Amino acid sequence: MLNYERSGEWLCLSVNALTSHAAHAGVRQIEAGSHPHHVRQWLLALGLFPERYLNRLFSVGGIQMDGETIRLRTFIPADPAKDAVYRMALQQREEVQAETKATRSSKVRAQILHQDDWCLVMDKPAGMPVHPNALGQRGTLDEAATLAGIEQGDHQLPKHIHRLDDDTAGPVLYARNELAQLHLDEAMREKSIGRQYVAIVQGVLRGRNGTVDAPIGKDRHHRARRRVTPSGDHAVTHYEVITSYRRATLVRLWLETGRTHQIRVHMSHLGHPLVGDTLYGGSDAILHHQALRGEQLTFTHPWSGKEMTVHADEPEWFREVRERYASL
Repeated sequence: MLNYERSGEWLCLSVNALTSHAAHAGVRQIEAGSHPHHVRQWLLALGLFPERYLNRLFSVGGIQMDGETIRLRTFIPADPAKDAVYRMALQQREEVQAETKATRSSKVRAQILHQDDWCLVMDKPAGMPVHPNALGQRGTLDEAATLAGIEQGDHQLPKHIHRLDDDTAGPVLYARNELAQLHLDEAMREKSIGRQYVAIVQGVLRGRNGTVDAPIGKDRHHRARRRVTPSGDHAVTHYEVITSYRRATLVRLWLETGRTHQIRVHMSHLGHPLVGDTLYGGSDAILHHQALRGEQLTFTHPWSGKEMTVHADEPEWFREVRERYASL
């Protein structure tokens, strides 16, 4: 991991700190005050940053060398004129400040599970969409994530790396700058970001664990639904039974792929739809949305390379449903 200092929008790296990497890569040391073009070439030779990232920075004057310090314009603030989500976050801050203490405490809000210069993990409540719809929907997780930075005086616009269904609760990972986004998007493509879920499904599952390997595609008879179909996209879900009740099963699940409604489709395909998930055959007698929550997120930190594990607490509504089935 490289040590760095942050100066506003700039990521500042000491040339001395890069010396060992240069020696390892067989690259000659760069001279102080070198032209940005030569700095870009030197950094490319070190292999520490994506070529796409360095080339884009160079094209907008985002690479500088000041004596023995290399500066990369990494922490770019949002543009209020262009970023609607940022404007919504500013509006939300004003609304929160105007709320009474009682009103503020009564609202269910997204919580911050982890936050640093590079990434952010938000605990999304059930019922909150991750991003706005075409009509500029308010109250999204993207808005809450942006506000989390603003509250700390940091006006970057975070980008979600993955998503959850509106009625699914749990941790969602955000990149807080372009460099982090490049690394985390690549991690998603390589399936190296672990997403662990807990669900309550109807009926009693046979066996203690299993894998559903069944392709998922659109249901041509219902715009909102997905279904298992040979022409669909490859989809794999692993699960294990935590507790079996008389009429339901508490299961833990891991996604190997990330298809729309994957857990909901796969468990329904097994004949055990999620409790509350009427779209896929579940009953809403006890709960009016799917009994599904993200429990844990694991990923490699985009700057430090440290393995990160972030847990989300069990929501009160999920606990109540679980205890209800335990008592039947």
